[in-house]
Amino acid sequence: MTHPAVSNKLTAKAAFLALLKRIHFYIGLFVGPFIFVAALTGTLYVLTPQLENHLYAHELYTSSRGDIQPLSRQIEAAQAVAGGNVKIYAVRPSPAQGQTTRVMFSDPELGASKSRAMFVDPVTLKTLGELTVYGTSGILPFRTWLDELHRGLLLGDLGRNYSELAASWLWVAALGGVVLWVTGRKKIRSNLKLRGIAAKQHNSRRWHSWLGLTLIAGLLFLSVTGLTWSQWAGDNISLLRAKMGWMTPSVSTHLLAGTPALPMDEHADHHAANNSSMNMPDMPEMNMAEKQPASVTAAVTVLPVVFDQVVNAARHAGINAAKIEIRPAYTADKAWTVTEVDRRWPTRVDAVSVNPGTLAIIDHTRFAHFPLLAKLTRWGVDAHMGILFGIWNQIILVAFGLGLCLMIGWGYRLWWLRRPQMNSTSNPGLTLMHTWQRMPFSLQCPVLLVVICLSLSLPLMGVSLVIFLLIDIVRWKRQLSIFTPTSTLN
Repeated sequence: MTHPAVSNKLTAKAAFLALLKRIHFYIGLFVGPFIFVAALTGTLYVLTPQLENHLYAHELYTSSRGDIQPLSRQIEAAQAVAGGNVKIYAVRPSPAQGQTTRVMFSDPELGASKSRAMFVDPVTLKTLGELTVYGTSGILPFRTWLDELHRGLLLGDLGRNYSELAASWLWVAALGGVVLWVTGRKKIRSNLKLRGIAAKQHNSRRWHSWLGLTLIAGLLFLSVTGLTWSQWAGDNISLLRAKMGWMTPSVSTHLLAGTPALPMDEHADHHAANNSSMNMPDMPEMNMAEKQPASVTAAVTVLPVVFDQVVNAARHAGINAAKIEIRPAYTADKAWTVTEVDRRWPTRVDAVSVNPGTLAIIDHTRFAHFPLLAKLTRWGVDAHMGILFGIWNQIILVAFGLGLCLMIGWGYRLWWLRRPQMNSTSNPGLTLMHTWQRMPFSLQCPVLLVVICLSLSLPLMGVSLVIFLLIDIVRWKRQLSIFTPTSTLN
């Protein structure tokens, strides 16, 4: 015999709110630590650009003043130090007086998206140092370490599951918290004279709710943009974008007429760097070129003087940003690319592909002509990383990150204060299964459909939900046994 309340049905609204409250509690209790770590490490990452400039000032800056030497001579200086057999992956000329030129060499031992960079004084041609750089933004070792900590706790692909789990549930917790606050604020206002534990609970709930409401827009933004970088859900999002034609345009590097370009990867800065089987993901069309059979193409020698010629051709074609990156091609059927890499506001990421033999422009992509969704994706990625609006972007993200950490802290304090009450045997309805049973069938069907769709789209949400249910079933059966009269068991 079960407790009489088990068979009672609630109204659709009351049942939904009871279910939402249990889900919100489980997210906070079990996923909260992952969200906290992601918020804290993300905040540290956002704070580091200025620190990185200080740590690597010797490599990044120079006091030399005078005439800038040709780019080809700067490359030759870097090659003399790096060794003649290494391949140039990309070159970033000095963007302003007092800044060095970065010549990046491929090194398979470094892993995906990483290259060996030589920093050359553009005036004296002196090589000032060598560092490992990562991703499209060219972050240096300290920020790369923080990026890998934020993305996967330095555990590689396995660790990426933690950040995806956090992003998968963050938007549910945020929206659910808003609904619970809206529906419960009258009850909270009525309890004006509280003492002891009740007053502490009220204060903790108030701070937790206030922070959640204040940060709601940022929490949704961080959750959505974080999912686009994720391992499992990110693949589903990419498939959807490809099917809907929402991919970001990229220049074609094929010298054979009529060969289409592959879409650009906006998330190059946050791809896993641990998988050695991955190629450099920043420009997928160049990666695909490496997979072509050797019999189809002939290898070519990349000469430093061609860099000068290709840059001049790109400048005449409208590549005007100070920050550019040149990538050579090592096969005869591929063009070189020159890409603007200034991702601050206003965004300058135009790109051209250039035939290194004729210096003809093969293809040209302009950010101004990108589809709206491609622009929003680019801006979302850069804003998530604290790049888009410079120092103001950093300040906003730090505020959101610390606010999220505090909100989770207040939530745990509220749970701790209510813990004796939750452990009480006076109410058997404190389980997810119990609230589900009391829902009307007309509400169970749409809720179940939404849960299935979300679980398929966000696999880690589905897996963790199953774990929630297993824990809950144990609690549910335990509660039922407590409220089963002992006389019926004899």
